[in-house]
Formats: sequence, C-alpha cells, structure tokens
Amino acid sequence: MRLYRKWITRMIQAAAALLFLAGMYFWSRPQAQTQELEFGMFTGSNWGVENADAFVIIDRAIERFEESHPGVTVRYTSGIEKKDYSEWCAKRLLEGEMPDVFMVLDTDFNQYCSLGILQELNTFMESDPEFQSEEIFQTAMDIGKGMEEIQYALPYEVVPTMLFVNKTLLRQEGIEMPQQDWTWDDFLEICRKVTKDTDGDGRIDQFGTYNYSWQDAMYTSGGSAFDNEKQNVDFSNQYVIESVKFMKELLALNQGENVTQEDFDAGKVAFMPLTFAEYRTYKTYPYKIKKYSNFQWDCTTFPGRTHGENISKVDALLIGINHDSTEKELAWEFLKELVCGYESQLDIFRYSQGVSVLESVARSEKAASIIQEDMDKEEQVISGELLCDVIEHGTITPKYYQYETYEQMISLANTEITEIFEKNKNIESSMKIFQREIRKYLNQ
Repeated sequence: MRLYRKWITRMIQAAAALLFLAGMYFWSRPQAQTQELEFGMFTGSNWGVENADAFVIIDRAIERFEESHPGVTVRYTSGIEKKDYSEWCAKRLLEGEMPDVFMVLDTDFNQYCSLGILQELNTFMESDPEFQSEEIFQTAMDIGKGMEEIQYALPYEVVPTMLFVNKTLLRQEGIEMPQQDWTWDDFLEICRKVTKDTDGDGRIDQFGTYNYSWQDAMYTSGGSAFDNEKQNVDFSNQYVIESVKFMKELLALNQGENVTQEDFDAGKVAFMPLTFAEYRTYKTYPYKIKKYSNFQWDCTTFPGRTHGENISKVDALLIGINHDSTEKELAWEFLKELVCGYESQLDIFRYSQGVSVLESVARSEKAASIIQEDMDKEEQVISGELLCDVIEHGTITPKYYQYETYEQMISLANTEITEIFEKNKNIESSMKIFQREIRKYLNQ
C-alpha cells in the first residue's frame, strides 16, 4: 500500500512538472499581436435626407474585413452627427489622435490637403495590382483629387443632381416626358405651356419650374465660370451670360409670382432639381406618402443649351487615410474594402440613398432590384444606364479654391444676379462689373 501511495505521489509530481513546462513553453512563445484600426465617421446621411442605417454598412464591412484579416480589429465612435463631425475631427487633430481612416466632408477636403492631414494615395494605387481605378467613376475619383492630380481620398458614395418631373402635370397638359438629350428651347417651351392661371383669379398659379438656378443652366451651357485648367474664374464669359439670360426668360414666365416648395409639393410645378438621394428617399414609403402622394413623378437629365450638354452637378462622400497613421498598409486595405468591395458597395443601395462608386455595381440588375423593392410595382426605376451616364458626364466643384472662398463667390454671384433680375439691369455690363469686384475680393 505504501509503495502504491509513493507511486501515485510520483505520478502527480510528474504531471505537475509537465504542466509547468507546458505553461512555460506557452508563455515564452511570441504572442500574436492584435492590430487595431480606428475609423472616423458620422451618423445619418451625407445628403440631407433620413437614414437610420448608416452604421449597418460599416458594421458589415468591418465584419468582412476582420474575418479576412485575423488579429485585426476596427473600431469607431458612434453617435457623431454630420453637423458636429468637422469639430470632432478638429478636436482629434489637436489631440494628435486622428483616426487611421476617416470620412472627409467636402467642406474640409481642401484644407486637409493643404495642411498635410491626408495621406497621398497615388503610390498605394499604383503599387497595388488588386486596385483598378478604372472600375470607379472617373468623375467621382476627380472629387478626391487635390492639385497636380494627387489623389488624397477615394469616393465612397456618389450622388448626382437630376431634374424632378411632375409627370401628372405634363400629362394633363398633353405634354410628353422630355427625352434625355433635350435642350433649353425644349425646356422653355414646356414651361411656357404649363405656366398659367388655372382658377381664373388673374394670377399665375401653375408653374414651369421651382429652384432651378443660373448654376444649373451654367453646367449645361458648354462652359463655366470656373476654368479648372487655368485655375481661373470669370463670371463675365459667354457661358455665364447665356445662362443668366436663360434664367431671366424662365422667370419672366411667372409674371412676378414667387414659386415655392409648397407649390411643387401640391403638384402645381412641372420641374424641380433634386439629388438622387432625394429621389431614393421620396420615392419610397413612408416619405412618398408625406411628400408627393398626389401626383406621379420621375427624374431625368437637365436640358442642355444644345443637344448632348445635359450635364449636372455630381457630389461624393470621400474617405481618406490619416497621414500620421502608424498602420497605413492596413488602413489602405480597409479603405479598399469600403470603396472596392462588391458587397460594401452594393450595401450603398441596400442601406443608403446614394449610388455605388463602382460602375459595375451601379449598372447591375441587383442594384436595380434593390431600388425597386421599396417602390410601388408601377413605379419606374431610373435605369442604371441613365444613372451612370449622368455621373460620368457630371461636373464637380472646382478644387483650386478653398470651399469657403468658392461658396462666398457663389453667394455674391447669386446676390448680383438677383439684383439684375429685380432691377432689370443690363446683364453683360452688370456681370463685367461684378467680375471686377470678384477680382478685388480674391486679391484681398
């Protein structure tokens, strides 16, 4: 019995020794290092419409990324609203804790480029065989470029501006839906036909257009006040002059009546510019019931000064990499997942109101079916072909001025042009004088 106890004791001691050695071996091995990326984002929509699913896209992308990159975690701060996002980023910058990858608002892009906050991406793009820039809409890529064709950010979601058409109003006036290559003359003629006094009180109460501006006309004029190649601005060139003259003709049809959003909502206006995000939102339940339930409507291209100049504004939400990130290679991989990942970009259609930046996704039947899901069966969805055409031929905000400077110039131009209309001033001479004032403003 005594020998048996000794044998048991020795066995226990041997087992303990083995466990000790195993433990020493385990703890002495190099442990797998966990890498962490921080992503900076805001909640809600970038396009001024309701969106409760902003985090769904990112959460799904993070799940895919972490699954394909063992040992990597991606975190983000939730609850930051868009209106507070720039301030949040500024605070993080001052603390030296800017996220590795982050959304970039158009109001901040130029400043971030000039301050060296954004990592240049050209080297990553050129050295990565998996990245194919031609798969992304060129117009959207251009939005993420700074001066000298340096790519500082990639587009994540793109939204073109289109023209909202009240099909019910056109139908009751015996007017067909305009073709995609229609012109200013076509537009003016339709507006002339629908603008009238419908109740016999002597005042115009049905109108051609609401919120269409001289800028919308300028985009389709064949030129612009802003010359990207020469990095110059000229509000007195022929394209701007013709755009202002066209706007004056349109406004004259209203005989002094002020057209409002309420007029359009009530079905009394034929045309109104809106973004594709607004199209997605107000075509679907419940917003359709709240906004435009008493008439049928659709979107089309803007009329061009001549055939083929049916151009409109294109915007994009950008994502960039922090220049001071210590995980740049990993940050680039995550940026690619968001921008180039098929499922991530298809989720733009599933959970947001914008358009995928990948042309193959935007043209796909899957994208069309996702859009159709939330609409009535009789509602016609904008074709992928039309959507891609509008984006490919769109125009973007010029990059050679700070955003605040550009916005101030547009504001001054709006004030001047409004005064021209109200006081019936000569357009050519007034815009030449205004151009001199802009020069003084820029030289201050």
